[in-house]
Amino acid sequence: MAIEKIDESLCNGCGKCIASCANDVFRMDEKTKKPKIVYPEDCSMCMMCEIDCPKHAVYVSPTERYPYPTLYGI
Repeated sequence: MAIEKIDESLCNGCGKCIASCANDVFRMDEKTKKPKIVYPEDCSMCMMCEIDCPKHAVYVSPTERYPYPTLYGI
């Protein structure tokens, strides 16, 4: 499913998930001063945001959202 959530109760607003995301999935919310998921469809499931989060507030699902098409439709 790719990026699923950021637990705001755990997040400290450090922005490490934003910095580690090569696909620009996150934006900093000006009101909460915490990152939010803006482009979940761009997540490539590299897991860097989850790995780099010091508070373990980011969750990336280990399963594909859209399975890759197989060769010859098999």
